[in-house]
Amino acid sequence: MTGPDGSDGPDGMLYAPMRLEVTALRRGLPDRPGLALRRTGVGPRRARSAATARRSGTGPVAVAGIGGGLALGLAPGDVVVASEIRVDPLTPHGPPGVLRMPDAGLLVGALRRRGLRVHVGPVVSTHRLVDGATRARLAATGALVADLESAWLLAGVSAPAACVRVVADTAAGPLYRPATVRRVRTALRVLPAVAAALAEWAAAQSVQRVVLASPRSFCAGVERAIAVVEQALRRHGPPVYVRKQIVHNARVVDDLRALGAVFVEELDEVPDGALTVFSAHGVAPAVRQEAADRRLPVIDATCPLVTKVHAEARRFVGRGDTVLLIGHPGHEETDGTLGEAPEQIRLVPDPAAAETVRVDDPARVSYLVQTTLATDEAAAIIGALRRRFPALSGPGSDDICYATTNRQRAVTAVAGQADLVLVIGSANSSNSRRLVEVAERAGSRAYLVDDVGCVDLRWLDGVATVGVTAGASAPPGLVDELIAALTALGAGEVSEHSAAVEDVRFTLPKEVRQP
Repeated sequence: MTGPDGSDGPDGMLYAPMRLEVTALRRGLPDRPGLALRRTGVGPRRARSAATARRSGTGPVAVAGIGGGLALGLAPGDVVVASEIRVDPLTPHGPPGVLRMPDAGLLVGALRRRGLRVHVGPVVSTHRLVDGATRARLAATGALVADLESAWLLAGVSAPAACVRVVADTAAGPLYRPATVRRVRTALRVLPAVAAALAEWAAAQSVQRVVLASPRSFCAGVERAIAVVEQALRRHGPPVYVRKQIVHNARVVDDLRALGAVFVEELDEVPDGALTVFSAHGVAPAVRQEAADRRLPVIDATCPLVTKVHAEARRFVGRGDTVLLIGHPGHEETDGTLGEAPEQIRLVPDPAAAETVRVDDPARVSYLVQTTLATDEAAAIIGALRRRFPALSGPGSDDICYATTNRQRAVTAVAGQADLVLVIGSANSSNSRRLVEVAERAGSRAYLVDDVGCVDLRWLDGVATVGVTAGASAPPGLVDELIAALTALGAGEVSEHSAAVEDVRFTLPKEVRQP
């Protein structure tokens, strides 16, 4: 690599204003960090001079050091990763505009994995140290930390850029006080970990291309379930109680909770008379009976495709079959289906169980499948059951939902092009976990992440092409955030592979349907 001064060495730059900061940062850098560490001196004039001396190039540029806390609640040693760099509008001759950093979440994750208390938000650059009324004025704009250099050091940078400041002085008291030196020392002790995270960020800039799998994110059943809760809240006002998570995604649950939804595990947590929603995964008849006994007003958000499996279970049981339910133990969907007839439905989670499961009459046996299984996983189990039970019958149409199948086909194709596949979805999402497994079987490394902050930068080191998809319960906005982060990291090409076009829509329950 050719360094910024033309010699062999790192092709990125890490700036810090003071010698103490440089010394602390150097302790955290690996032998080959990908970043040349430079001291700029304190203040806008020296920052401008350092930026002018920097040769143009494509290498990443980062700024790190201590900063002044603006927001209440920040403590010495807290880390702030800049989502954007602003200039105090009262600063003369400041660089124009706002520099946004969509990949800030990647650094947030790297720092939190090191046990640090991390915040993400705007950093504002000023021409002098701030205190008192000036600090309050800047805090009112939403900025978290103030510094004297970042805006000038990063002005005009076309390469990936980052800014990390560790809080020294805080808004809880005046700038100059006996405890200031101790607070600065606290902040300096954090800087080696910041340097190590920035080295990971620099190494991750090998990413050149992103391939999106399509379809991805919300399916019709998930959209319907979310709309049920939203419409219930609009019509009846909060609180609306939801048994279990309406869909298995942390962001969706948090967003609905903010609107007034209350998520409970069981109906005994619901107050008498409170409006209650059943989740998209379906419930056992015993749960419906409990709600009826308590006279709870209920809106059923069960996915119609799950409702179909329940109806098939009742039909098979009604004709005297032992029903073999292919699915994962403990999942809410399988629990609900098993509850249709606990004495006649048996769970078969894997091929080994298919070889040992017992039935009352081998001539009267049928099977059903959890809607979110991997198609090849289900096929292997069905094959094993057919060998043991030649009279085995199944549903009239495939139980695995169209959205699950489409997303698995799409990720299989993308995995063939990618060095790494990132699947957005929560850990309790069955269909999201299956996407990881399908990508791995297609030959790619694959990881499940809740959001961009869960992406480990070390996964990206040396990776040129990243495949991206999302489980059927993951919001599209999470994909947008990840693509923006990878693009800011340096990915110059984003393409899409489409395996199917989805136009399925499900009608809302009558209780929340528009008149």
